[in-house]
Amino acid sequence: MRIALAADHAGFALKDELVRWLREDGHEVSDFGTNGPDSVDYPQFGSRLAEAVAAGAADRGIAVCGSGIGISIAVNRNPACRCARVDDPLSAALAREHNDANVIAIGARLVGGDMARAIVAAFLGTDFAGGRHQRRVDMLSLDLQDSD
Repeated sequence: MRIALAADHAGFALKDELVRWLREDGHEVSDFGTNGPDSVDYPQFGSRLAEAVAAGAADRGIAVCGSGIGISIAVNRNPACRCARVDDPLSAALAREHNDANVIAIGARLVGGDMARAIVAAFLGTDFAGGRHQRRVDMLSLDLQDSD
């Protein structure tokens, strides 16, 4: 699978750990940085990841910042991305199964390496269920203000 990762200064160490693990597992990984502890602006890195997913250069994305919140908001500004901020494998699996999430966001200050790998494994290993969920996912791209 082609996977894009991005992080800010608070998430770069966890991102780097996930990059190594995913490459060892045989995935094609694009690392959009950052790669050090110097303060950076998470919206720039979330945007780079979102552009890769939207363009089809990556099948899935993993975004990491201190809480996972800010970078998830940045990713979700791209209408082609459905980014879910998750803390555990069940929420990652449900984000895929029910919401067809193509990106997850993880909070490096909240989740350790072992849990992050379990989260990513659940995210990558779960298919979208479709069916009744498809209509709702389709609605995410609509302007619901104009529909009844």
